[in-house]
Amino acid sequence: MRIAVLNGPNLNLLGTREPELYGRRTLAEIEQATAERASQLGVAVAWHQTNHEGELVELVQGLPRTADGALINAAAFTHTSIALRDALLAARTPFVEVHLSNIHAREPERRHSVIADLAVGLVTGFGADSYVLGLEALVRHLRARG
Repeated sequence: MRIAVLNGPNLNLLGTREPELYGRRTLAEIEQATAERASQLGVAVAWHQTNHEGELVELVQGLPRTADGALINAAAFTHTSIALRDALLAARTPFVEVHLSNIHAREPERRHSVIADLAVGLVTGFGADSYVLGLEALVRHLRARG
């Protein structure tokens, strides 16, 4: 089983960007923890991060050829990108939306996700653990559907 992990803008700054909100773990540390859990689950993980909306859209468009499912932390694009939504609709690849912070307890503009209704599920507010929790749920979902 192949899982893509797609990360949006500014997540490359984790560890230093607003640590009181996002924690002190870097994206590389989160990637390592997620890869370790993926190995235990017997799945392969491909990790991507981009600050560019078009690049994220292209990664989503490639999912049907490269992944059985995806974890997506679209960051700020979660709230604004109809292009990302359209790509997810076209790709039809099961995904779990993940967020480090609880977006529903944030500023009003961050409380709405334009992709949530397309997701298998959401994991939000558990910090770096959101990725591992999302991975576990996605793998269970994919195995259950055969």
